Formats: sequence, structure tokens, C-alpha cells
Amino acid sequence: MSTTQRTPARKAFTLSLLAGLMALGMQSAMAASAFEAPDPNYKGMISAQASGGAAILAGSEVTLNGRGFTPGQQITLSRGATVLNTGNAYVADAEGNFKATIRIPEDAAPGQHPIVVTTVNPSYSAVFPLKVSPVVPLSGANLFSQASAKLVQGLYQSDISAKNGSVFVTSAVGRPPVKASQLLKIDAQTLAVQASVTPAAAPGRNGADGGVYAVYGVGADDRNGNVWVTNTRQNTVAVYKQSDLSLVKQFDAGTVVHARDVVIDTTLDRAFASATGTPNIAVFDAKALAFTKNIEIKSTVRGENFSVGSLHLDPAVHKLYAVSLSTNEAAVIDGKTETVEKVFPVEGAKSAIGVAHDPKTDRLFVASQGSDNVAIVDVASGKTLHLVPTGAGALNVTFDPVKRLAYVSNRGAGTVTVIDPDGRIVANLDNGTLPNHVATDGKGNVFAVNKSRGEDDAKGDRITRITPAR
Repeated sequence: MSTTQRTPARKAFTLSLLAGLMALGMQSAMAASAFEAPDPNYKGMISAQASGGAAILAGSEVTLNGRGFTPGQQITLSRGATVLNTGNAYVADAEGNFKATIRIPEDAAPGQHPIVVTTVNPSYSAVFPLKVSPVVPLSGANLFSQASAKLVQGLYQSDISAKNGSVFVTSAVGRPPVKASQLLKIDAQTLAVQASVTPAAAPGRNGADGGVYAVYGVGADDRNGNVWVTNTRQNTVAVYKQSDLSLVKQFDAGTVVHARDVVIDTTLDRAFASATGTPNIAVFDAKALAFTKNIEIKSTVRGENFSVGSLHLDPAVHKLYAVSLSTNEAAVIDGKTETVEKVFPVEGAKSAIGVAHDPKTDRLFVASQGSDNVAIVDVASGKTLHLVPTGAGALNVTFDPVKRLAYVSNRGAGTVTVIDPDGRIVANLDNGTLPNHVATDGKGNVFAVNKSRGEDDAKGDRITRITPAR
């Protein structure tokens, strides 16, 4: 009887065990298919570009170029639950590349959209940011008078001598070895070229042609009658004479890593140059023409390094302001003691690069290429007071203390946006092709330079003087 009573229990146990094993097997099979071996050498990269190199806007048709994928790998792109592939999955060719076209929806919001890249054979998932830029209509042209002149190809930056009113402009064309570069001296009223010089030949590696010591950043030193420039490609700086642009001193290659901006405190006889990609600002004795030290800015972001972009100098109080490309922070440096006073995050900034300061309100204007905007920040509290969309590729910014207006060069949008300290857009001015830099003379005039897309580009390689009409 006991045997008879145990048999159903054993059968039930056996059936239960069998069902459990079958379920476990099914789960294992499912797990195997869902968690197949991922691509151990995934190197896929995707770039996006609108027609003609224009900014990517809502409604734009965008060309995607993929590279670094495994030949034959299938690629699917999605934004949230929406698959972006216009047909079947894209397939990498024999070189691991693919090319496709998608259209951004008309109702797409501005910002950096996370596009999920999913591959099969072998499998992997990654994210690349697709930036949709804001559209800021042109406005306020009647509020300003503008005068423009065509200069030379490859304009980068400008600075103005407060002493004699000359505008110094740098230019460099192409990638290393750069062979076409000039430093120009411009009449601020007529915009005519008064003098120009091509930098000296630069050393190449292993006897190769090194091009010239191409000039990029620029800063006028009225006390010593010089003009400083950055030689970004050779990681150094040079000094020329304001009067005739003759070379005063060429510093050795490697003195300032990827030197970008240079500003001069004439009272202290010091020049400061930003070493982009590093946390350093190089300090020079502007009278002795000697490198003295590096000021290191330590990021407040754990495990990250401050990457110095633009510099702004308030000579009245000897304060330097810098922003970080990599960590979206701002720093305040005491130029007298050459020490960092504070570092704080800039809320709402992505790829922060340009900086200017309004001493009256103690507000920073931070231009950011990645977020296409200007953050207006209270320096004392570190709080972002206003975020102003200015257009694609907000690159540089200057503040005019006379009319108390900030001017922003938007490289991708082709505009210069004028805003007040409270974040109101006063004007959005057409500035031709690839606006690159803006500088104020401190007397109400702002000089904007832009680059061209080639020698036949009539709207590029121009300097424009912008003056409020009243």
C-alpha cells in the first residue's frame, strides 16, 4: 500500500523535474541567443553631416558616414523606440564602411540626441550623439552699422591695439604642414591692410617639410609695442613688432601644447597662453620675453582633467577667466599671484570653448559648440542665470563694456548674435561663412572675422566692424 501511495508522488516529482529541466533548457537557449558573444573589437564610428556642410536642423536631410565596422556587419540605428534606417539594416562593406541618408523629423527638438547603434554579426551596441541645432532668425540689423572687407584666406582671430587703433589679424590655411599663413595689421577705420608678414619656416620631422610657424591666436601688447601670436601646430608662441610686424622672438616648439589664445596684462608685463587639451595656462614675462611657469587648473570633476579653451583678461583687476572643453567648467585665476581662485561647473554647457566677462555684473558669458548656446553665469555663486540659444557652433564671445553687450560668433549658423547681460537677444546678424572670432576695441566697436570654404567664397575670409547705431 505504501508503494502504491508513493508512485503518484514520484510521477509528479518526475514530471515536475522534467518540466523544470525543459524550462531551464528553454531559458538557457533564450539566454544564449540574447547574450551571444559581443564584438570584442568594436571600433565603429559614425559622423553626420547636412548638405553642403550646413548645420543639422529639424527637417534636414543628413548623410551618415560609418567606418571601423566589421565587414558584413549589419547596423541598425534608433532614437528611443524609433528605428531610423530607411529600409533594411545598413551593411558594412569590405572596408568596414557604410553610407546612408536619413531625414531629421520636422518636430525634432534642438539638442544632442542619443542615437543607439546596434550591430549583428558580430553583435554590439553603442551610442553616438546627433546634434540638432536651434534655428535663431536673423534680426536687429537696423540697430547696427557694419563695414566689411575681404582679407586673406583662413582668418582665425583678431585683437585691437588700444594705443594706436590697429587691428591685428591671424590667418592659416589647411592642415599640417601649413604653408599659407599671415599676420596682418589692419586700419580699424578703413579696414585696409597696413602691413603683413608670413611666418618663418618651421622644422619638420625627420627632415620633412614643416611648413611655417602658422599663426592662430593673437594678443596686442601696447606697453612693449609688440603683438603675440600662438603657433598652434608647433605648440608654441611668437612675438612680432606692432610697427612693421618684424619678428621679435620665436619661442621653441613645444613651449605651449596646442596653444590657442594669448592675452596680455600690460600693467604686470605678463602674457598668458592657453594650452588646449591640458589643464595649463602658460605664463610669460612680456618684457624679458621669457617663459616663467605653467598655472595648472584642477578640475572639480572626479577623474577628469580641465582642458583650457579660451581666455579672457580683466586688466583692471588682473583676473583671468578660462573655460574647459572637456569638463564644461569655468575657472577664475588671479593674474598677480598666478594662482587659481575657483573652479565651478557651467550648467547647460556642452563643449564650452569661448568666454567673456562683464565686470559690472560679474557675469561670465560661456559659448559652447556642443549645446549651441551661451550660458550667462554669476561668478560669485557659480550659478547659471540664463541659457541663450544662439545658433549652431557657438564658438567665441566678447563683451563690449561701452554698450554692455555680448557678441557671439556662431560658426555653423553663419551669424553673430548680440545679447545683453540678462540673456535677451538684441540682434542676430548675418556674418557670412564660418564666423570664427569676435573682439572688442573697448570703445563700442566689435571686429568679427570669418573663414571661407575656398578661394571662390565671396562671403568668407572677411573682417567686419560692427557698431551699434545709437
